[in-house]
Amino acid sequence: MFEIDPKTISTKDLHQYLLASVAPRPIAFVSTVDKDGNKNLAPFSFFNAFSSNPPILVFSSNRRVENNTTKDTLRNVIDTKECVINVVSHRIVRQMTLASIEYDSSISEFEKAGLTPIPSKLVKPFRVAESPVQMECKVEDIIALGKEGGAGHLIICNVVWMHIDPLVLDDENRIDVHKIDLMGRMGRAFYTRASGSSISKINQPFKQMGVGFDTLPLSIKANPYLRGNQIAEIAALEEVPGEEFVNNYLVKDEQYMRIKGDGNFETLSAYAGLLIGEGKIREAYAILKDI
Repeated sequence: MFEIDPKTISTKDLHQYLLASVAPRPIAFVSTVDKDGNKNLAPFSFFNAFSSNPPILVFSSNRRVENNTTKDTLRNVIDTKECVINVVSHRIVRQMTLASIEYDSSISEFEKAGLTPIPSKLVKPFRVAESPVQMECKVEDIIALGKEGGAGHLIICNVVWMHIDPLVLDDENRIDVHKIDLMGRMGRAFYTRASGSSISKINQPFKQMGVGFDTLPLSIKANPYLRGNQIAEIAALEEVPGEEFVNNYLVKDEQYMRIKGDGNFETLSAYAGLLIGEGKIREAYAILKDI
């Protein structure tokens, strides 16, 4: 393993290793105003949701590594205790990067990025009209994590109003993960698009007690031709199929009978893997148990 002692590496390099490892990260496109009402807009990927009741979002505005200065966003939320957190969809990601440039505080990033400021309902900062979800926030607290370059400031935001574009909702008024088409931040200059084939649905009912890896036979949990994710699908079963199911299924599966005739352990395992991919977990268990 390549190992790093954070105390012996430059902050700049450590920053890149951290960001490339903790990824993808959601992006907070934060709108603020200063004491005079001048608009500011900047993206932050040190960001996430931390509570639903109360509804709390937290993002971090870090001190610049090169000169230990702070950003306009931090100064504005200290002064006004308000912000709007807009989410970043694929259709505005390039415009968002324009807003990340360090313009003079008198210059509006809305104008530079070609984005439309629209009034909020309960706070003074403007919303980004092109963002599919805009969350008006009151800043509850700001926690400084250090005094040197690279140190973060946790900005704890209480969501007081949400605006959601109806075009990203499904028939039940829930946000459709494909329609919202969110972007995530990776390391260096890389981003990821959270839609299409990059999205997977994993069903694991919270109250369902899976049998776990430890109860599976060695032919399954130690199978060198199965990936951990495939074995986990079997381990997530509430109970494994009994002997009656196994025996009845095996004699009916013609493809299994043909493969078994060749006696090829790898081929049987691969076939079971295909069944797992099709959601036929109990059937895959039957084959693997018989190997």
